[in-house]
Amino acid sequence: MQVIETRSEGLKRELKVVIPAADMAARMVERLEEVKGKVRINGFRPGKVPFAHMKKMYGKSVMAELVNDLVRDKPSEILSGRGEKSATQPEVGMTEDQAEAEKILNAEADFEFTLNYEVIPSIELKDVSGISVTREVVAIDDKEVEEQILKIAENARTFEDKDGAAENGDRVTIDYLGKLDGEAFDGGKDEDAELVLGSNRFIPGFEEQLVGLKAGDEKVITVTFPADYPAANLAGKDATFDIKVKTVAAPGAVEINDELASKLGLESADKLREVVRSQIEGQFGQITRQKVKRQLLDQLDALYSFETPERLVDAEFDNIWRQINTDLEQAGKTFADEDTTEEEARAEYRKLAERRVRLGLVLSEIGEKAEIQVSDEEMQRSLFEQLRQFPGQERQIIEYFQKTPGAAASLRAPIFEEKVVDHLLGQISVTDKTVSKDELTAEDEDDLLSAKKAAKTKAAKAEGEDAAQSEEATSSEEAPAPKKKAASKKKSAEDDAAAE
Repeated sequence: MQVIETRSEGLKRELKVVIPAADMAARMVERLEEVKGKVRINGFRPGKVPFAHMKKMYGKSVMAELVNDLVRDKPSEILSGRGEKSATQPEVGMTEDQAEAEKILNAEADFEFTLNYEVIPSIELKDVSGISVTREVVAIDDKEVEEQILKIAENARTFEDKDGAAENGDRVTIDYLGKLDGEAFDGGKDEDAELVLGSNRFIPGFEEQLVGLKAGDEKVITVTFPADYPAANLAGKDATFDIKVKTVAAPGAVEINDELASKLGLESADKLREVVRSQIEGQFGQITRQKVKRQLLDQLDALYSFETPERLVDAEFDNIWRQINTDLEQAGKTFADEDTTEEEARAEYRKLAERRVRLGLVLSEIGEKAEIQVSDEEMQRSLFEQLRQFPGQERQIIEYFQKTPGAAASLRAPIFEEKVVDHLLGQISVTDKTVSKDELTAEDEDDLLSAKKAAKTKAAKAEGEDAAQSEEATSSEEAPAPKKKAASKKKSAEDDAAAE
């Protein structure tokens, strides 16, 4: 086999691979000999079929299998022998000339194919001891915990039916039918719907018109859907709702005690406080983690400068661009609404894609050198988390990860990246700073200006073992929407067309 390099420009490579016809013929003979005793042909005893006849009957099909096997297996073998890693799956090119292909299948011509690919650049790891980050930490006070528990208690409170008129805070059970210009519209009907008046669950003006009604009352109310309502056919429109009140119930007292904790499956109010405090700390901890990670990635980005594989950048840009356009479409906006143009946005997000790919490759190299691994147990936990998010679809999700090439990498990648970040945090200077909740959650002005970068995509992650072989070798930092305004998704209806 001959391997001839026909192109070497930057990271781009093209190889011409030639396997002599004699070698192909020898491989065909070897494979025919392997199956000789298994072949059944009328007129011949098993194992007694003349080789010439076997070759005539099966030679071309065996040669076709050999060609497929070579195209599948040889690229990785060749690249490994050259000490190279391909950024994406190499593109294989073969002759499209039917006469030439026929000669190859008859072992009358050399089998030639080409490999086009981009190599992962060689990355010399930098000293990170000079990197320093500030970790903002929120001190959770007892008042914050009690406020959260109070909200939980309000959601868990009981209601008792009453005969009087409905007031704010009461729960009404209603049937309703929504109409536009006298015609019922899809999603505008429900029966036995429970609504706590004053909760602002339904569109403005809906709940207020139910105050004062009693069980058994019927009323037609008129409301105007918000101009930015998710359903375009309802946005900004006046509608009527035929209401029938079935029950009115007054709220019970809200008390934080062991009985409340027991309803929630906990042994005591103290345990409830402990759990809630832990949850609050976890929520703020995620924000803290993201801010620390952003600081780390920014400084890593300043340390490294190298050419990035174009195909990886193209794939990452496509992910970002697709999400940006989806967000704009759902928000009913254009690039002009975001104080930019499509051309400017493309250039901006192209730079973000390059940054993500570069940081992904750096994290991958750091993780590989540090011998960071993702365990089977960690993969299982990640899969279970996916299953929890889609109840009722567990079997389909498991089948997807079992049968889809690269799907497992999408689970492994974020775990690997976080472990690499943890590894780096142990090597750099980290200073804790106690801040208020508002300070932690406030958008940093610098982030907003550089954040034009951040499309809300499911960015590919740096994937340790084979990130260099996939299109997922990119950093997972969040990306903002175009320019200064976020192309945010509008909240979808909570229950139906009447709920916001």
